[in-house]
Amino acid sequence: MLSFSCKLLKIPSNRNLIVNLCKYSTIKETKIQVKNQTINYVKEGNGPHKILCCPGALGTIWSDFKPQIEKLDKNQFTIIAWDPPGYGFSRPPNRVFNKEFYRNDADMAFEFMKTLGEDNYSILGWSDGGISAMILAAKYPQVLRKLVTWGSNAYIIEWEYQQYEKIRDVSKWSERMRAPLVKLYGNDGLQKMWGSWCDAVGELYKNGGDICKADLVKIKCPTFILHGDKDPLVAPEHPEFLTKNIKNSRLYKFPDGKHNIHLKYSDEFNDLVTKFLLE
Repeated sequence: MLSFSCKLLKIPSNRNLIVNLCKYSTIKETKIQVKNQTINYVKEGNGPHKILCCPGALGTIWSDFKPQIEKLDKNQFTIIAWDPPGYGFSRPPNRVFNKEFYRNDADMAFEFMKTLGEDNYSILGWSDGGISAMILAAKYPQVLRKLVTWGSNAYIIEWEYQQYEKIRDVSKWSERMRAPLVKLYGNDGLQKMWGSWCDAVGELYKNGGDICKADLVKIKCPTFILHGDKDPLVAPEHPEFLTKNIKNSRLYKFPDGKHNIHLKYSDEFNDLVTKFLLE
């Protein structure tokens, strides 16, 4: 669920990778107004197959999708990546979390693409972004060509809730892991936003844990589910549950992958996704 989870859990093998990924590209960012909300985004490539990239919690264009924006084939694809409402440079206003925030993001993603004039596209959704992407695919099936999701879940179990609580206090994060988010949000802003996220998902858990289970059977487009078997925040039961409940879906696992498989194994990930999207 968390776009920066590998950082927060201090996974040493990913540290240099993460620092490099948080360096911004020279690709131009653009802002647009969508229903009184400022949305910051990039649009790269001239390919006929349009792709929307949806970041995870607190995530942004460059923290979450740099290898995909820069390396996916620009002749085959047009890559659109956004800072979700209230994240990164899609502010003001700052993000407000409540029990409907996943659904609100799904609706806003739909409206964002509609404002850009896009009505037929695929989605790459990571973590929180994958959850909202599944909701969008269920609610607006007419616009989705294909769906790719990883590090995502349709419900929350106790083990996951406990993992979130362990990293609630941002002062306990390592400086290396906290710095990119502090640069965006400030110390107090980061703690407030992260605490609000923890509160919101905590309420979902305490009210049964269901996020979007009923939506899965409504997804009609071909769906590619990927998962890192060593994901420290998403229990291994979730990719199996998604595959079982999304009719036209397939599953691919990275045996040594954690939460950020698209960053750690970007070349393999991009190849797999490219083949799926072009089938």
